[in-house]
Amino acid sequence: MSRSLLSAALFLATVSVAAAQAPVPLASYADANGFLDVQTLTCAQLADTYQEDADALTTWYSGWYNGLAHKHYADIRKGKLIEHEVIVYCKANRDKKIIEAIAHVFKDERAKLGIEMR
Repeated sequence: MSRSLLSAALFLATVSVAAAQAPVPLASYADANGFLDVQTLTCAQLADTYQEDADALTTWYSGWYNGLAHKHYADIRKGKLIEHEVIVYCKANRDKKIIEAIAHVFKDERAKLGIEMR
């Protein structure tokens, strides 16, 4: 009997951990009209979503930032590297906002390239 109880407890613990780690669709953070407030999304939300949603969202942010900089081209290789670095940063800094993570990664990238911001 105790072996059965132990097995049941282990099973429930495993199911609980698996449920806690299940990805959350980004759509669940949307408002009633289906819009995401990209300035308030957190790293935890990015880290906990499906990889496809994380990729799509970081691609959107890349376009947003490039638009703000009046850049009308895409560096696919560099974009993927930056997106990966943002996701890695977010997994380690879940309490930050995604826009803070992007600023951090961009700052590091600029420093590597010797670019000083005014």
